[in-house]
Amino acid sequence: MLRGVSAGGWLNMENFIIGYPSTESAFRESLQRALGPQRAELLLGSVLDNFFIEDDVAFLADLGVNSVRVPVNYHHFEDDMRPREIRPEGFARLDRAVEMCRAHGIYTILDLHALPGGQNHHWHSDNRCHRALFWEHRDFQDRVATLWVALAKHYRDEPWVAGYNLINEPADEEGHRLAAFYRRLEAEIRAVDPRHVLFLDGNRYAREFETFGPPLPNSVYAVHQYPAPGAASGGPYPGETRGRYYDAAVVAREFDSLNDYMAEHGVPTWVGELGPVYTGKAAAEPELRRGRLRLLADQLRLYRERAASWSLWTYKDVGVQGVVRVGDSTPWMVHTAEIRAKKARLGVDSWGQTGGELADIMGPLAERIAQEFPSWEPYPGGSKRHADLLVQQILLAEGLVEEFGGLFAGLSDDELVAMGRSFSFPNCTVDEELCAVLREALPA
Repeated sequence: MLRGVSAGGWLNMENFIIGYPSTESAFRESLQRALGPQRAELLLGSVLDNFFIEDDVAFLADLGVNSVRVPVNYHHFEDDMRPREIRPEGFARLDRAVEMCRAHGIYTILDLHALPGGQNHHWHSDNRCHRALFWEHRDFQDRVATLWVALAKHYRDEPWVAGYNLINEPADEEGHRLAAFYRRLEAEIRAVDPRHVLFLDGNRYAREFETFGPPLPNSVYAVHQYPAPGAASGGPYPGETRGRYYDAAVVAREFDSLNDYMAEHGVPTWVGELGPVYTGKAAAEPELRRGRLRLLADQLRLYRERAASWSLWTYKDVGVQGVVRVGDSTPWMVHTAEIRAKKARLGVDSWGQTGGELADIMGPLAERIAQEFPSWEPYPGGSKRHADLLVQQILLAEGLVEEFGGLFAGLSDDELVAMGRSFSFPNCTVDEELCAVLREALPA
């Protein structure tokens, strides 16, 4: 049984975890325009060097986890202008993570979280548009196959790598292309590494498996379960959210529906992501926060009963849902406070939206779309969420990310390095209440 956390936001930076708007690529480019390539790399390198260190792994070992999922952006290994040329230096930080975790008796799971072209429609795949173009271009798929073969060759003799999470939250609108690509990856990886486990996310953001056919050998199937009460806009738990009542029984039925394929075929289940959001309304209303901690406890109890492994999302962030959060008085948090507040006010990060941001604009727009196109339900979440994505999370985020990059323009080299050190474990605070829920679920 694998019970652990994801080191989200590190080798695949995400906006709500680090605090910037838009996508990682847009964030990096805004820094390069503001600082120049070398000084931008100085800041980004400091964040990467400090985000996940020996202190973090020692803390996790003491907490009792036995696995860490490591999300990775393909950009660490490949330049878009030099496709299929794997950069050896891309392995350095990933190797270090594997070594640190091995030393503390913790398995790592390598997760390709951002693929060329975007395997889904959202920021967390570093997708700067609203289409998952990975599924429409064979060249993107060939590049991912080349990368996974390189990763498998590199780690094939490392027993403390538990396996390879091939694609995070794929969203293939046709469905059948994902299953076919998994079969291709399985064959090409097995040619160089016959032993490591493959972790296969379901379609539509790790929720659907009906097009998969027979299970692949030595594979674990992954669902992501985020019950609605745990969202930033969620209501009380137990209680009603978006017109539906939720309690432990409802959460269990939801999980069982996600788990149908695994139960039918008798294959293992891994809940690759779960975790409530503790910011927004939950930060202001203690009863909401207590309900979300109870929701998490109910989920972990359920997974133990169903013999499902799990990985909490996420380990560290700027205060949204992490077990560990960057300290409020650190240079990063102080320097970015005003723009992060503006980001929240504009609702440009969907993970932290409470539903009321820009209601004077988005409400009438949603009504007009429903009036003019009543049968239009764009994949994957319908017309309202599609409009939120296009207007708030792309259009407004693109404007705001330039402002964010400009924050750092006047800083010295030492100050840029200090920004990255804000993410170091000694400069962070631990959510003890959340840790208590995890300890209760972890074997002694």
